Amino acid sequence: MKAKRVTSGKVRYGIVAGGAISQGHFMPGVRNTKNSELTVLVTGDPEKAAVLKDEFGLQNTYHYDDFDKLLEADEVDALYVATPNHLHTPYVVPALKAGVHVLLEKPMAVSEEDCQAMIAAARESGAKLMIAYRLHFEPATVAAIEQVRDGDIGEPRVFTSTFSQPLDPDNHRAKHGFDDGPVYDMGVYPINACRQLFGTEPIEVHAVASRNEDWGLDLDDTVSVTLRFPNGGQAVFVASYAMDKFEHYSLVGTKGSLEFQPAYSYGHGLEYDVTTGGETEHKSFPETDHFGGEAEYFSNCIINDVDPEPDGEEGWCDVRIVEAVRRALETGKPQKLEPYTRQRRIEPDQVMGLPPAAKVELVDAADPARKN
Repeated sequence: MKAKRVTSGKVRYGIVAGGAISQGHFMPGVRNTKNSELTVLVTGDPEKAAVLKDEFGLQNTYHYDDFDKLLEADEVDALYVATPNHLHTPYVVPALKAGVHVLLEKPMAVSEEDCQAMIAAARESGAKLMIAYRLHFEPATVAAIEQVRDGDIGEPRVFTSTFSQPLDPDNHRAKHGFDDGPVYDMGVYPINACRQLFGTEPIEVHAVASRNEDWGLDLDDTVSVTLRFPNGGQAVFVASYAMDKFEHYSLVGTKGSLEFQPAYSYGHGLEYDVTTGGETEHKSFPETDHFGGEAEYFSNCIINDVDPEPDGEEGWCDVRIVEAVRRALETGKPQKLEPYTRQRRIEPDQVMGLPPAAKVELVDAADPARKN
């Protein structure tokens, strides 16, 4: 099956899974673009189907069991897939084989084999596959990467980060062990950040984990990871479901440093401090619509037949590291990674400056954080 072509008008998006991230952020984001529109929702919740169809003027809704019927209908050009991590592949691979473009929430998958199956399906049909790394289009993140590339802090040497949230034990993320645990759910953010800041791929992975028995999660709720890079760089991060909400990263180089706090979230403008020559400069950026921005970028790629930067290879680069973390935890031993050169990195012209989208009321969906 050949890939869908869109040469004029707007890219028609179907949404697979109507959780908080979809209905609270991506769907309003698509409505905030000039080149995209919402036409379909796939959900197992009849109430969501009815309310969201009316709210967003959808053409149709489908139950998960009828996904094949959606692929046969001419109602979408692209799908945004935001199912739980372990349920990405059953929707992404058939869609790509059917020629439907896919914007897939991170992490790409919970195995390297599934990542490669998606990449192969996209190659077979020519459909575009983009992983939803929204920070690849966020102005503060891209500006910081450019400063590092320009040598403003010298050679980058040490990256450190903590990313945590107090997960509700009833949330689906608590039900599938490592596959939906803190490294796959939150650790991909510092992994992706340090890979971009160092501009290379790690060659060794160390990891230790712990669990708070009183928290009620049947998984390792806090994981500390160390990555060794071939240029002498080191990255150390902690991802946790059992600590207060917190996000931070810093990068120290031979001539200076930069620091983000907050580092990865949305709903506000990001800002950072950069220190060189003993002087610290604070850089702040306006709030942008991360989700509308990534949708507009992906739609531009579809319309202009351009391959997106955060593609399947980018998603796999993170997953292969997370899978090495899994092995390190299982064996108690450091894991070597084969040297690899990623062909593409974030470019300055990827920055999308859409203003914040209007907020909407959520239907049968909630923040995953534990209620105190």
